[in-house]
Amino acid sequence: MSEVKNESKYILEVRDLHTTFSTDQGGVVRAVNGVSFNLEPGKILGIVGESGSGKSVTAYSIMQILSENGGITGGQVLYKGQDITKWSEKQMQAFRGKCCSIIFQDPMTSLNPVFTIGNQLMEAITLHTDRNKEQAKARAIEMLSLVGINEPEKRIKQYPYELSGGMRQRVMIAMALACEPDILIADEPTTALDVTIQAQILELMQDLQKKLGMAIIIVTHDLGVIASMCDEIIVMYGGRVCERGTADDIFYRPAHEYTKGLLRSIPSTQNMNERLIPIGGTPINMLDLPKGCAFCPRCDSAMKICLREQPVELEISDTHHASCWMNVKNAKEGK
Repeated sequence: MSEVKNESKYILEVRDLHTTFSTDQGGVVRAVNGVSFNLEPGKILGIVGESGSGKSVTAYSIMQILSENGGITGGQVLYKGQDITKWSEKQMQAFRGKCCSIIFQDPMTSLNPVFTIGNQLMEAITLHTDRNKEQAKARAIEMLSLVGINEPEKRIKQYPYELSGGMRQRVMIAMALACEPDILIADEPTTALDVTIQAQILELMQDLQKKLGMAIIIVTHDLGVIASMCDEIIVMYGGRVCERGTADDIFYRPAHEYTKGLLRSIPSTQNMNERLIPIGGTPINMLDLPKGCAFCPRCDSAMKICLREQPVELEISDTHHASCWMNVKNAKEGK
């Protein structure tokens, strides 16, 4: 990979990204529709949304690990100023692991059951660094210690099925960080774990981020999971960004009806008797996206313009933007 001087303060810039998938019936699923965001070095970005919102596909598009029927059809992904969507597969192989790593949802299916933990860790290290076998083994033991796994010399000889879910997820984090990437993408890193282990994994990721100084993108459907750890949060629906802002902006000043719906569905610790209000309707059909706002069919505040036109992204504050016609209406009415 040739070095190009990077004038931007961002380590990653996603500009108007479009990703589509073809179906056997001849249809096209527009999974990502014009997503844009920036990531600064050492910062944590959260991408939130329901299943099918396009958040995981956005992450996979950055890594270019889409299925055969999918592909990036528009936009740019800039890493240190270079558009990696134009890179060859050889360049992308060097990028994955060394520059940007990913932790997948289910560690049991992500780890190969027929190879030991040590074998899989060492393979990742020797593939992306110039370490020999002995040095790779030492690095594997070091990484297992770093992520809080006891008796790492013993663990590297074990197989994935011999470890608990929490320990397997720690192994996945160790594998992702073994080559010291600039960016770590965590796709639903706590979904398969119980609540206690979830908290431990998230705390571990925060500690490692402070120690190693990497940038993190956390993909999740649960706003509560990332409440205290993200510098910026992006809310996605229907393959589009509907709101972006700091954690305080999203949690205390939500400006999109979908974000408000997500927040109403989070259990309250102050009042356990309070009823949760689910978001009505069903998730949008990505094969048949509406002309206007994707959330319109499920929105109690929908207006006629919501059916006809996509909402523009309105600046609520310097750190807060939302794409909702209600904000335009409120601005005109002076609210």
